[in-house]
Amino acid sequence: MRSLLNRRPCVPYEHDRAEMEVQDLKTVFVNPERCVGCHQCEIQCLVEHSQSKDLYEAVSEKPTPHRFILATPGLHLNSSFPSKCRHCNPAPCMSVCPTGAISRDADLDIVTIDGYKCITCGMCAMVCPFDVITYYPSHKVKLDKAVAIKCDNCIERQRQGRIPACVEACKVGALEFGDINELARKARTRLGRSVSVAVGEIRPEEARPPAHFQAWRDWGDSVAEINERELEVA
Repeated sequence: MRSLLNRRPCVPYEHDRAEMEVQDLKTVFVNPERCVGCHQCEIQCLVEHSQSKDLYEAVSEKPTPHRFILATPGLHLNSSFPSKCRHCNPAPCMSVCPTGAISRDADLDIVTIDGYKCITCGMCAMVCPFDVITYYPSHKVKLDKAVAIKCDNCIERQRQGRIPACVEACKVGALEFGDINELARKARTRLGRSVSVAVGEIRPEEARPPAHFQAWRDWGDSVAEINERELEVA
């Protein structure tokens, strides 16, 4: 009995702890191969961050509302990449802000900006790896100057149990919201199926092995024939 009482308590393995720590890590996941560059995400983002929450009224508001997601055109027709703040952890912008204007919401793990503390020094924009921080007047800040603005991951919508506006607007599945590990798993599965379908449609004559591979195979066949002949003679 004493030996049982003195045993160390059971603790999860390191990888189990890691899964426990990130199990609630929700984010907007981008599937760039599905984006058609329709800009619906941009429009919905602008409306969501306007004062009126109405498209027709938003275009005439002062200050002008801005979108926080940018569907940048790609090199090929109908290719685009929706870029937005990734709410990094640790966040470079938060680390360099001299006034503490940039902070992280403890509940939703979202990086936000307090415009009243912003001094428009540009440090956050310089270190942002995704170049998504810009400077414009904001209706949330009653100051006659431009301040740093960026995606807030629709924090108010999330507090209401809703998904970000850009994800809701996307009709082709280029933007998804959920647990990052689960979304990555779905993306891998989808890619694997796409590759399988593509391979199945390749004609045999188009799927020839490289020349050096074929040369080794021919050599192997030749050796096998020689061995068979020697066995027959023997």
